[in-house]
Amino acid sequence: MEIAENINELREKVRVLQDQKVITGFVPTMGFLHRGHLSLLEKARLETDYVILSIFVNPLQFGRGEDLDNYPRDLPGDLRQARAAGCGLVYLPREEELYPPGYNTYVTVEGLTEGLCGASRPGHFRGVATIVAKLFNLVQPAKAYFGQKDYQQAQVIKKMVADLNMDLEVVICPTVRESDGLAMSSRNSYLSPPERAAAVVLYRALREGEAAIALGERDGAAVEERMRQVINAEPLASIDYLAVVDGEILRPLKLLRNTVVLAGAIKIGRTRLIDNIIVKI
Repeated sequence: MEIAENINELREKVRVLQDQKVITGFVPTMGFLHRGHLSLLEKARLETDYVILSIFVNPLQFGRGEDLDNYPRDLPGDLRQARAAGCGLVYLPREEELYPPGYNTYVTVEGLTEGLCGASRPGHFRGVATIVAKLFNLVQPAKAYFGQKDYQQAQVIKKMVADLNMDLEVVICPTVRESDGLAMSSRNSYLSPPERAAAVVLYRALREGEAAIALGERDGAAVEERMRQVINAEPLASIDYLAVVDGEILRPLKLLRNTVVLAGAIKIGRTRLIDNIIVKI
């Protein structure tokens, strides 16, 4: 497994791969890898010839008062897991190279970024779109892999790729969960044992909404209220948002039809957790 720590090293390797007509898969991450990340690497290995992983805690997607400085990091562990997963190259960008003094160019995807996490984290998706666009430009992958847990992020990236005519395929992979249903996330490491036990309430709430739809409920507000009642019964949880939205444009739905996404964000202590379930009607 090779490591590139600057843009010139990365571009040199990418040129060699392109000259050899190697089909590359790319998994961009912020590190502290878990089984969710590894599932993306496994999918990339199955579908492409050569897998590139990036590890970069992107400051542009953190707002004021968020956990940039405390975000969990374990580079030695990440590299061990990347090697075991069969990565060909790990790119470790330096902040000063990606965002040098005077940097002032950003990518904004409108519409999809206004609700859900975009409402409570202003500027977050501008940071996501900017770094992913830069990484796509540098890595030049045939396919890039993202998890469904970050559903809004995945839709934003797919829209950016389509609108900017980027020559790659965005592949969305299923959420990987703990045995009790909690979606795997690097931020789960923040949770104390009582908080960890409480955190599964978000998944239970989403499943409650899914069950209501399965029984014939088609009123979006009624489904949202069913989910809200589950969260409110957990004293350690507070709701950031719960929503029942269209799977394509992410707008709230009054009458449920086609592809529906049940999405939510809660806080357990100081930890913010997100999750979603896709329901096809």
